[in-house]
Amino acid sequence: MAHPQMFDDDDPMLERVRAIALGLPEAAEKISHGRPAFFTEKIFAHYGGTEKHAAGEMVQHPQALLVLLYPMDAEAVLEQPGSFVPMYLGPSGWVGLEIADLDDGEIRELLVDSYRNTASARLIKALDAQA
Repeated sequence: MAHPQMFDDDDPMLERVRAIALGLPEAAEKISHGRPAFFTEKIFAHYGGTEKHAAGEMVQHPQALLVLLYPMDAEAVLEQPGSFVPMYLGPSGWVGLEIADLDDGEIRELLVDSYRNTASARLIKALDAQA
């Protein structure tokens, strides 16, 4: 059974993320578990996520960016307001951050860092050539 769509196509925050993510070399978008996911060979970002509290309560974060960062960078992100450890992906090192108060440069930095952690050496070289 397919997951229901868990995002609004007209979400202006998604449009910002989409524009930045799809500007990275060979990046594409697909729907994964009802939410937008950005990938090359591997997924480097998810838009929207869920956080599960110890008491079992699940909290939706529809305008959050889920990224895979280096451990020290992930720790720094988790100290920010609006950050969380996403359900299912958190144990693999992924972090979530509400992005409503972030500017495009901050969103790009998160996306690029996660891209670098998932892309091939060839794509990282192409990314560096873009700069």
